[in-house]
Amino acid sequence: RRACFRAGEPPRPTPRPGETIGEGVFSQVYGGKGANQGVAAARAGGTVSFVSCVGNDVMGAGMIAAFAENGIRTQHISKISGTACGTALIFVSGSGENVIGVAPGANYELKPEHIAIAWRAIEAADMVLLQLEVPYPTVSFAIKDAAKKGKKILLNPAPARKLDDEILDQINILVVNETEAEMLSGMKVGDDAEIEAVAAFLLHKGPEMVVLTLGARGAYVVAKGIAERVPGFAVEAVDTTAAGDVFCGSLAVALAEKQPPVEAVRFASAAAAISVTRLGAQPSAPTREEVLAFLR
Repeated sequence: RRACFRAGEPPRPTPRPGETIGEGVFSQVYGGKGANQGVAAARAGGTVSFVSCVGNDVMGAGMIAAFAENGIRTQHISKISGTACGTALIFVSGSGENVIGVAPGANYELKPEHIAIAWRAIEAADMVLLQLEVPYPTVSFAIKDAAKKGKKILLNPAPARKLDDEILDQINILVVNETEAEMLSGMKVGDDAEIEAVAAFLLHKGPEMVVLTLGARGAYVVAKGIAERVPGFAVEAVDTTAAGDVFCGSLAVALAEKQPPVEAVRFASAAAAISVTRLGAQPSAPTREEVLAFLR
């Protein structure tokens, strides 16, 4: 995914039908939920193998080269002929909020057979990280395959959609924002009592750990013997694009390193806080050194 249009002063980032908003600033950067999470994990200190599809064109070649530059293992990235790379058009307001339109392209070409071919990488992994910008049957296959191999599985169900109970029962860590939590639970996420109730409901579905991200309010983590709010960090946001992805990638690394859940969430929150102070998706992901310095 590549495109970002940053609106200027107007707080509303997108035009109404028939309207043009001028004075914007355009940039093209690499993105996509899985790609963002992979880059974030690599910069946070993880050894990352990325299983995905890109178009067999100059954009796809550039994306693969960028992954490699970030230290990501790319042998399981497939080039799909006759299909464009997935692309997102992102409008960012002057306050840093965004709205996003997506053309999935090659992302929707990721099939279970691509997962099966990558079995060595999955068997070597300490954590399998997934999201929902690829076909749901492929995600379902990957979760079942990783579970059979005894792997820790972190699922970020974004974009939000309903999940089968069988899937929720097989994952280890579920990371949801407020919208995703409401979609999965059918319950409102608002005050502290509602946050606690929703997180407990989702934990009861099978995951060992549920993390509910709350934007500037921080995150709520619940697991066996743990139910704790992790405060957010006060920063000046310029672009919230990929903040959730940076959080997930960084959290996956911290948990793979066996950091305690609350400390791992704090590490991920710091990475996400840094990311919103920068423009773009993948360019916003901080290095491990930057996160540790921020925490100090």
